[in-house]
Amino acid sequence: MPKAGNKEPSMALYESILELKTMEECRAFFDDLCTVGELRAMEQRYDVALLLDQGLVYTEILERTGASSATISRVNRIFSFGAGGFRRMIERRKERKGG
Repeated sequence: MPKAGNKEPSMALYESILELKTMEECRAFFDDLCTVGELRAMEQRYDVALLLDQGLVYTEILERTGASSATISRVNRIFSFGAGGFRRMIERRKERKGG
């Protein structure tokens, strides 16, 4: 059986995500794709990124999200030094919401 590390990443998933048109389509797609635990973990990490962007400290984020300090630290590193995905989405979200 070939190892996953030897295979080029498939773009089909990302292309499909770009085709989603409504919140309902998005929720249904991710409900089918992920387990409840996986979805909650992704939602929590994104919530942590939003709160970090607002300047909240770890204890406030932990209180609001229930995320562990390890998760908050990991998201902070990704938010600060990652590929820029969190930052880009948060900026777009602010633009869409008018602020």
